[in-house]
Amino acid sequence: MFAVIETGGKQYKVVEQDIVFVEKLDVAEGDEIVFDQVLAVSDDAGFRVGTPVLDGAKVTAKVLKNGKNKKIYVIKYKAKKNEKKKIGHRQPYTKVQILKIEG
Repeated sequence: MFAVIETGGKQYKVVEQDIVFVEKLDVAEGDEIVFDQVLAVSDDAGFRVGTPVLDGAKVTAKVLKNGKNKKIYVIKYKAKKNEKKKIGHRQPYTKVQILKIEG
């Protein structure tokens, strides 16, 4: 059984007991969160797709950690102008474990 959920403007294919890194959510560590934007569900009854979301379908997950990814560096350079700029960025994330898929 798997589901396709949408959170943070991105879509994720999830399975029960799966650990997924999603865009940062405003939820404390150890709390449970319910994703109700379920786009598709596949189970014993078959594969169902919503238009755009399935009614009554939800995915329950537990928040394991809020953190930041490794730093990436972006260098802006303009030739012949003696202009360089180095910028660093760390993308925040929320690590969740999928507990239950209902659909």
